[in-house]
Amino acid sequence: MDVFQQPRNEGPARMEALAKLPVFYALEGRRVVVAGATDGAVWKAELLAACGAHVDLYAAASDGALEASLDRTPAHPAARMTLNSRHWAPADLDGAALAVGDCEDVAQARAFFAAARAAGVPVNVIDKPEFCDFQFGSIVNRSPVVVAISTDGAAPILAQTIRRKIETLLPKSLKAWAVLAQSLRGAVNRRIEPGPRRRVFWERFADRVFSTLDTPEEGVGGVLLADAERLAGAPAIGRVTLVGAGPGDAELLTLKAVRALQAADVILFDDLVSSDVLELARREAKRLLVGKRGGRESCRQGDINAMMVKLARAGKRVVRLKSGDPMVFGRAGEEIAHLDRENIPVDVVPGVTAASAMASRLGLSLTHRDHAQSLRLVTGHSRHGGLPDDVDWAGIADRRSTTVFYMGGRTAGLIAEKLIGEGRSPETPAVIMSDVSRPTERRWRGTLATISEGIEEIGYDNPVLIAVGDVLSSRNRHAPSVDGNDHCTVARAC
Repeated sequence: MDVFQQPRNEGPARMEALAKLPVFYALEGRRVVVAGATDGAVWKAELLAACGAHVDLYAAASDGALEASLDRTPAHPAARMTLNSRHWAPADLDGAALAVGDCEDVAQARAFFAAARAAGVPVNVIDKPEFCDFQFGSIVNRSPVVVAISTDGAAPILAQTIRRKIETLLPKSLKAWAVLAQSLRGAVNRRIEPGPRRRVFWERFADRVFSTLDTPEEGVGGVLLADAERLAGAPAIGRVTLVGAGPGDAELLTLKAVRALQAADVILFDDLVSSDVLELARREAKRLLVGKRGGRESCRQGDINAMMVKLARAGKRVVRLKSGDPMVFGRAGEEIAHLDRENIPVDVVPGVTAASAMASRLGLSLTHRDHAQSLRLVTGHSRHGGLPDDVDWAGIADRRSTTVFYMGGRTAGLIAEKLIGEGRSPETPAVIMSDVSRPTERRWRGTLATISEGIEEIGYDNPVLIAVGDVLSSRNRHAPSVDGNDHCTVARAC
């Protein structure tokens, strides 16, 4: 028998590993079994009834809580609750959509679990995860918007805390807007074909929802459908957004960058973009690795330019995701110029450039009224691999400035020689960092004269920054890093 093996795509997976699959299960009009008369069983019965289920309760003895629950009118019009004043039997599980039991001991739990499994019914034994096919999450209810939070049973109180935080973020009016969306969906689908235009409509709808705390005004549905009509007749024009992914830590992304990732149809990303950043992208977005690193094969710049134009002309929203800031050594100028020539709309979302992240991690300002009145960001190599020869090295050697060299790992020794040759003191403080802001971050402190030793310690396989300037000595060398962990690799230099 032939076995199909999914080919491996280079780059991170769209979804990290999940402890459980979150599934929203339709129960309206379907029979479910709840066994037990405890408060936990009663609450689960009410929760299932809120979904419109026909709940069969089995309890040999009942108390006031169970009777009160049966007396309450279910919120869902299709719900029904029936009390069977006896213990459950295996035959009671036949044909059920779900089974929930609150069992006193492991033996009873095992029996209920086995009976449900034999009947082919998904089962949950309350507070006994080893006898559960599924779990109940903590719920934020703005139905038809429902948010469920799970910690896989590890920390229920944490899930409840997360729920309270989400409750404060979602306005009560969200329920009414979601009901409106539900009523408009069919009409919108008839007016707008699936694809970018339809998604634009719903994105505008979502922006309207979160721009107010009020419920929808009368007549707003007609206004929205008129907007759908206009969108349906508009030409399909895509656009390209150059997005700065920052140095690696996903928490350094701007809100605008996250929004762009959430709206993208296609993401063209560099190899240095972290998987944590890509995790924030829309799941359905196609992801294409186009970066180059460590001698691996990659797209040429001309190919990337052509790809952006082709995708945008097909009506796609393209995100060109670059590490750091696209406008700092990101070749954004070349890409913008090409897109302008092809009349493709383009905008830019800045990112945290590596030098800023480096300063943050060191707890140092790169400018200082006593040490450095200017900051220079300089490429550490030319397109041919050596030192750039069109740089004002005499100006860079000015002791009143701080200089940060990007991509200078392989030319670190030459940089030091050049600066010393232009009159910069060999004792000028220097810092080398690699993988800034990532868990693999490494750092070295020394002087201009010892930079070659530092790069031997740090290596240059990962992205390297070299900072030179008197400002680097403005803080105690033994001060810990901002997260309390000192990652210096050369103890004597730290």
